[in-house]
Formats: sequence, structure tokens, C-alpha cells
Amino acid sequence: MPKKLQSESPVKINQISLDESGEHMGVCSEDGKVQVFGLYSGEEFHETFDCPIKIIAVHPHFVRSSCKQFVTGGKKLLLFERSWMNRWKSVVLHEGEGNIRSVKWRGHLIAWANNMGVKIFDIISKQRITNVPRDDISLRPDMYPCSLCWKDNVTLIIGWGTSVKICSVKERHASEMRDLPSRYVEIVSQFETEFYVSGLAPLCDQLVVLSYVKEISEKTEREYCARPRLDIIQPLSETCEEISSDALTVRGFQENECRDYHLEYSEGESLFYIVSPRDVVVAKERDQDDHIDWLLEKKKYEEALMAAEISQKNIKRHKILDIGLAYINHLVERGDYDIAARKCQKILGKNAALWEYEVYKFKEIGQLKAISPYLPRGDPVLKPLIYEMILHEFLESDYEGFATLIREWPGDLYNNSVIVQAVRDHLKKDSQNKTLLKTLAELYTYDKNYGNALEIYLTLRHKDVFQLIHKHNLFSSIKDKIVLLMDFDSEKAVDMLLDNEDKISIKKVVEELEDRPELQHVYLHKLFKRDHHKGQRYHEKQISLYAEYDRPNLLPFLRDSTHCPLEKALEICQQRNFVEETVYLLSRMGNSRSALKMIMEELHDVDKAIEFAKEQDDGELWEDLILYSIDKPPFITGLLNNIGTHVDPILLIHRIKEGMEIPNLRDSLVKILQDYNLQILLREGCKKILVADSLSLLKKMHRTQMKGVLVDEENICESCLSPILPSDAAKPFSVVVFHCRHMFHKECLPMPSMNSAAQFCNICSAKNRGPGSAILEMKK
Repeated sequence: MPKKLQSESPVKINQISLDESGEHMGVCSEDGKVQVFGLYSGEEFHETFDCPIKIIAVHPHFVRSSCKQFVTGGKKLLLFERSWMNRWKSVVLHEGEGNIRSVKWRGHLIAWANNMGVKIFDIISKQRITNVPRDDISLRPDMYPCSLCWKDNVTLIIGWGTSVKICSVKERHASEMRDLPSRYVEIVSQFETEFYVSGLAPLCDQLVVLSYVKEISEKTEREYCARPRLDIIQPLSETCEEISSDALTVRGFQENECRDYHLEYSEGESLFYIVSPRDVVVAKERDQDDHIDWLLEKKKYEEALMAAEISQKNIKRHKILDIGLAYINHLVERGDYDIAARKCQKILGKNAALWEYEVYKFKEIGQLKAISPYLPRGDPVLKPLIYEMILHEFLESDYEGFATLIREWPGDLYNNSVIVQAVRDHLKKDSQNKTLLKTLAELYTYDKNYGNALEIYLTLRHKDVFQLIHKHNLFSSIKDKIVLLMDFDSEKAVDMLLDNEDKISIKKVVEELEDRPELQHVYLHKLFKRDHHKGQRYHEKQISLYAEYDRPNLLPFLRDSTHCPLEKALEICQQRNFVEETVYLLSRMGNSRSALKMIMEELHDVDKAIEFAKEQDDGELWEDLILYSIDKPPFITGLLNNIGTHVDPILLIHRIKEGMEIPNLRDSLVKILQDYNLQILLREGCKKILVADSLSLLKKMHRTQMKGVLVDEENICESCLSPILPSDAAKPFSVVVFHCRHMFHKECLPMPSMNSAAQFCNICSAKNRGPGSAILEMKK
């Protein structure tokens, strides 16, 4: 908020003015006194005029010895300058257009306003460069004076009545000068405001406007003076946007007029001075600390914390930790315990002492459960007592929550033996509580007491028992607990035992399961599936186990096993009347006729009998099958449908008795004929393909044999090994070249036999490659 300063004297102050450094201030008052003095030094100038001085402006660089100048306004615009004798002399810069009511000095330019408008004077060229007339001539210039401010060395902002103009001082091109000043002014923006302008000041690319406000009373419907306003606006080309607005309380604002307020500012410190007849109000731009103060005052702690984190390099009066702790306390007071506990993670960070302090605070209000999920578990680590205190809290009221913490928290955070004893004490009251038993097993595991943990897991039939055994290599502890493991989950137990044969032998497992043959079978069956030879010593035992507990897998076992005693297997299958298994065993032992007889007599399945005869591919079996089926019409039908490709159907048809009624005989005979026709067609098709392929290959061979063969000096006679061509080209020669590319002198070849006039390559004939007839005879 703006800082309020009270003047020491009741004399009305007309205006104050600061140089750019903010080290010198000029003040003029109603009694005609003008003072220019250093704020941080003893330098001072006093002058009393015979008329009230309305305005004053000191040189922007008054601090320099060469710039000891200031101007005052009244009927005239006077420039005061200190001479070399340390005396002040004055020069009239302007007069004759009424009272000068506002003046501002920036760089080498002085701007002032009188009854006619605004002028700008160039100190360097000693010329007036522009005149900006006032817009609303209906307003009395003495009651609504002009407000001026320089945004920079070439930008002047004019506020008069409700109008604001932004003017830019520009250099005139040399070709346009003639008798004109070297600079000119261009109005770049102009807009209207809702209230009367009493003062202007730049703020980055925005404007600070001191506004004089008149409002109408709802009761009397009369106009009255309201508190002045300090607005921040964003200028646009033809309008403006209000950013913020503050109403100021100054003494006597009800009697003040627009002319009674002034606005000055110090660029270096971003300070703004609001001058009224009785008060000087200092306003400054809010910083992040002020914003955080306001948020904390409004109890917006989360926003305050966020603002502090974003601007932590810029805040000076606040600490993120202090704001965070205040936020936690606020949430606790409001009853939002879970949110407060969650915020502790971010706010307390790695400060173990603060964590422990907050835990005790939550304990005092009975909310340890709320903070438990967010306690640090690694960096930092709190005292074991903190974790034990929370575990005891859950153990007294929430077994499930207690179990969750034991699973989630590392075992080294607390004294394990203390918690184990506490759990055992509670189990004395409720010995069958599965949650407590499981949690105790986990605690035993943390304590490396795997034996007790395993015993509890097996009692509970818990799925983690196998993981525990694998993880901690507890195979020596389960040798006498195999039955328990199999009863719990035979599938997982068998896989585990087979994967670790080196730790628990097959013999040991079979012995342990001797009293539980059904489990013994499960183990041996999976062992056989993995390796047909590992458990060969138990194959005889497995015959009985399969027969008793798993007949569907007995026949596959008998087929795959090469160590199974066939006589023993046959005996068991015959005792139990297992026909399919007995048939397989009889055929495997070479007694195919007995097997076929059993199929026919026991199963009465002609298709199976035919399939069996096909597999054995034995003519005597087919003969037995025909003899057995000859007086059974359904069997004859089956044979007629299937025998055609293996046995001549005539053998069967001739044996059928005349007058015997055979079901579907016509269809069966048609099928035999169709099968025969199909065979004939297949043979003819194969013959055509064979002939076509032979002809194609013959043509290919003929084309190859018709090709010429290159004979040159490098070739030799395969018989005498001398060059095939004579060294003397004029000498006559005769050469024979075979299709195998072997070459001979004609005189080196043996004479052909009387039986065959054809000549053959001696080399290829000797190597059994087949004879090759001569393809070319060269003579010269």
C-alpha cells in the first residue's frame, strides 16, 4: 500500500520536482517560496517571489556542477542558472499567453502548458519546436490544469481534462528544414478516460494515472468529490485498457479540486509521489513479497507457496519453508489431515527434524494414520521410534493397514524384533487371524527366520510360499514338507521340484509321496513328459499309477516308454480289461493275430480292425480279417469300402455266399469301381507326365550334343598326353572329340569291335560313367 507522509507545515504545496538521480528535489509553495535542496547532501537554494509560484522543474542532471538549472512557471517561464560566482541568474523563456500551469524537463527538452496549449522548448537550439493546442476549451485551465510527463527523452505524455495524448519528438529531414526547427512532434496515440487527469507517470509500457473523481450521491443526487484514484492503464492506439485501480485516502479530499493533486515519480526507485494540499503519498510498485503478504492475509496459502517457489530468487522477506509450515498448520486447523500430510512430502523435503516434529503433531491430534503413507523411507530416514509408533497405532485398530505398511516399508526402518513381539502378543488373543499370521511371516522373512516364515505360509496355504523357497533357497527345509506343498498346489510344486532335482532328488520325492500315490503319479507323469529316460526305474510303477489315476494317458505312456516291461503292462491291462492298451501291447510283442482277434471280438469295430491291418501291412492279417468278417454283412460292407487299395476286392467278393444280404452293397461296389477307375486315371496321368518329361529331356540332350566344341593348342590327347593339335599347322591330323569332352588322336583310339560300329570314350567307360559316342571327328 502507498506510504503516507504528512507535511510539517500547513502551507499549501503547489508542486515538487525531482531530478533523474532522485538526489535533488525542488518544491514551490503558495507563499511564493522556491526551494531546491539535496536529499542526501547539504546543498540548498532558497528564493522568495512576490507572487505564488505554481510550478517548478529541476534539470534532469542537477547533480552535475554544469547542470545547476531549474525553471519556474507563473506569468512567465523563467530559467534559473547558477553562474561562476555561485550566484543564480534568471532568463525568460516564454511569456504573454497566460499563466504557465505545468512544466516538465527531460534531456534537452522542456515541455510546459499554459492557457493556450502545450509547448516544447529545445535547450540546445534555443527554439520552441511545437505547440499542441488543448482539446476541451470548455474546461477552465486553472481548475483542470494540464499534466505532463516524459516517458523517455523523445516521448511526451499529455493529460488534460479527460484526454490523454502520447507525442513523439522526431528529427526533421535536412531537405525539409528551411527556416523550421530541426525537430518536430507527432501524436502517436490519443484516447479519452472516464475521469479527469490530475497527473501522469510512465511504468514500463503502461501509464500510471492520478484521476480526479466526481460522483453523484444516491440520496441527494448532488455531485460530490470522491477519493482520488491511482490507475494503471495500458495505452492502445485509440483507447486504453485498465490494469488496476486504487482509491487513495488523503486529508480533505472532499474539498479538493482537480488542480489540487499532482503526481511525480522517481525512475530509479520506481517511486510515485501523490501530492495533495495536505498530504504527500508515496506509492511504489508491489514486489513479490507484497503479493505473498496479501495471499497469506487472505489465507490463500497454496497460491502463496506457489508464488514463492516461482520467485524464490526475488523474495526477500519470506521463506518457502515458513510459508509451507503455515500452510500445513492451516490445513490441520481446517481438518484436511490427508492433504496436510501429503503436502509434508513437498514442504518438509529431506529435513528429518521437521518430519519428526510434524509426526508428533499428528500424533497429538490422533491422525498418525493420515501421515503414514507419506513418511520418508530412504532419504532421509527418521528415528526407528517414529515408524514403530505408527505401526503400533495401526496394530491396535487396523490389521489390514498394518499389513500394508509392513509390505511397503523396508525392514530396516524399525526394530523388527519389537514389532514381531507385538504381533505375537496380538495373536494370543486371535490365533487364527490370517492377516496377522501372514504379516508375521513377512516379519520373519525380514529377520531371515525363513523356517518359521515357511511354516506359517504352508499353514495358510499362501501363494508366496514358492517364491519364498526360490528366493531364499529353502529346499533343505522342505524335504519333509513335500506332501504339504503338493496338497497346496501340485502344479507349482512339481515344477519347482523338477527344476531343482540337484537339490531334492527324484528318489527322495518319490519316497516322500509313497503314501500318496495320486500325488506320486502327478510328479512321475510330469517327469516323464520332460524326459522319457530320467525316471525309467519307476516306469513299471507308473503302469499301475496310470491305470488307477489317469487311464487316458496310459496308452501314450506305453507308446513313448522304451523301459516299460511289456509283460507286466499286458498283465495289468488284461486284469483291468483295457482293450485298446492290450491290443497295442499284443501287437508290440508280435502277436498281431491275437490283437486283431481282440479288436474284432471285444470292440466289434471293423474300421479299427481295418486300420490295424493297414498299419501291420501283413497279408495273413488281411486273410484272418476276411475269414472273420465273411459271415457278418456289416463287416463285409466295411471291408468293401476300405480294402480296395490294399487287397484285391475279388478275393473278398468270391467268398461272399450267394443270397447273403449285405447293407449298401451297390454303393460299396460302385465305390470299388470308382477307386479302380481313379487308379487307372492316376496311372495314365503319370504315364503322360513321364513320356512328356522323357521327350523334353531327349530334345535337350540332342541340342546339347549338336553344339560345337572348342579345340585349341591347350587341349591334350587323353591317351598319349601330347597336344591334340600338331605344332605344324600344315601337317595333316585327325582328332576324335566325345560328348564327355575327352579328346583323342584317332590313331590313339582302339579299333571298334565287330559287334558295334560305335566308338566310346575309354576313360568314361572305365569309370562306369556310361559310354559316350563320338560327337566330332576333325581331319586335315
